[in-house]
Amino acid sequence: MKYIYSIIKADYQQRTRSYSFLITLAITMYAAYSFVPPPTASYTTLTIVGYKGIYNSAWVGYVSGMMTAIMLSMYGFFLVNGGIKKDIDTEVGLIIATTPITNFGYLLSKMLSNFMVLLTIAGVTFLVSIVLFFLRTTGYPFLISTFLIPYLLFVVPALFFISALAVVAEVFLKKGAMWQYIAFIFLFGIIMSNVTNTKSSSAIIFMDSFGIKTMTGSIENKINKQYHTTLSKGVSMGFIFNTKHTDVKLFEWNGITITGLFLISRLFWLTFPLALVYLSSFFFHRFDFRQSPGKKIKKLKNEQIADSPLPALAGFNRALLPPVVTDYGILPFIKTELLLLLRKGSKWTWLFLGSIWVSIFFVPLDIAHAYILPILWFLQVTRLSELATKEETYRLHYFTYASYKPLQRMLPAQILAGVVLAIALASPLIARYLIASNGNAIIDILGGAVFIVLFAVCLGILSQGKKLYEILLFLITYALIEKAPMVDYLGAIKHNSHIGYMAIVLVINIFLLLVSLTVRQYRSRHL
Repeated sequence: MKYIYSIIKADYQQRTRSYSFLITLAITMYAAYSFVPPPTASYTTLTIVGYKGIYNSAWVGYVSGMMTAIMLSMYGFFLVNGGIKKDIDTEVGLIIATTPITNFGYLLSKMLSNFMVLLTIAGVTFLVSIVLFFLRTTGYPFLISTFLIPYLLFVVPALFFISALAVVAEVFLKKGAMWQYIAFIFLFGIIMSNVTNTKSSSAIIFMDSFGIKTMTGSIENKINKQYHTTLSKGVSMGFIFNTKHTDVKLFEWNGITITGLFLISRLFWLTFPLALVYLSSFFFHRFDFRQSPGKKIKKLKNEQIADSPLPALAGFNRALLPPVVTDYGILPFIKTELLLLLRKGSKWTWLFLGSIWVSIFFVPLDIAHAYILPILWFLQVTRLSELATKEETYRLHYFTYASYKPLQRMLPAQILAGVVLAIALASPLIARYLIASNGNAIIDILGGAVFIVLFAVCLGILSQGKKLYEILLFLITYALIEKAPMVDYLGAIKHNSHIGYMAIVLVINIFLLLVSLTVRQYRSRHL
């Protein structure tokens, strides 16, 4: 037990003291403030067509708990994922492998440290939800139970499951973080399809890891009984923008009725993650990376060649050697950075990305622009997030910062290589807009390509890590797919003034570039 406690403590302290965690915490506080929108807001988080709940204590507490369970589960995976890989990179795992701790004990400690990190963020949203009650409501009593119940029954089991899922993904999907992200997004989509299912049955309620189906079903029953009707479209969850304030019928909802089936389902989602971690412990490598038979044969051949006697050196003629040519340009740097981007990941990853790239030629233009391209660019998140951080990750910055004009050569080369990759991935859509003579759309896409690269470089330099960019790009992509106009960085949504929109994107790109250059210059001089 002492080993488990030590790993949890060290892992939790290491994660919570990082810049990415602090910035994520600040963003979560802002997001939590928007979980319960004011009555005049142009968006909703829980939508019932033709009806609207009164902002009493139960409504604020449950809606806040529901949104915390969904949103924090969605991007929390990206925040806590990679704990085992970090032990591999820092070689701490080799020390852990020599200790008496079992595989299950180690994986359990990683899961619990993930859970503690997410629970810390959930605790902040809990406090914000209480503040929101006094800001959003008037004339209704404050009931602490209506805030504790949703967080205990919705948020805690959901975060416990996500914490275990991050560990299990690292055990079974060792090829890279990208496949772990793809698998999680696919699984999260399946879970949400179950939650948003208009049908309600005991099996659906039991398999709802968030517990949200019980809440939405209770709201539907309240409306049906009060207005003697049957809701046809059910309840929509998540941020829904550009909602029109029409005449709606008000109803007062006072929370769910806790049944035995619901409590059993909550207990199941607290024990099932433990079972997953226990199962994965049988497949855990325990930091023993033995070579495959093919690599062993190749190594033996190399050793035999190395052991064979070398021929005597007959000397060499210096005049026959090629002359040393000095090149202070950035083209070799761009070529090298492009090769690093292209060679990262397996060929199967590129085959999967290539199929998405080909689909852009055939899907409708608006779908390709608003959905396919943002997703394809997001799937490069593990590549782009390392553009400006790999030198410090592999401790090469002592050499690169001392090279000839690193600020004028290396950093621009990294930016240009990333932009070239982003434009190449968007080339089918650019070609289609070129045929359609839509120059504004092409400019928007080029501006978006520059943005995602500069955003990666700027956040990587500021946070000195990859997590912050991966989390924020995921949230931006999700909000863009949900048609949030304030995060439209590639012109996928129509704006009132296209010139004004392009000017905003240009200003943001210039700002990100200046911040990146300024911070990198300071660190290179104060290494």
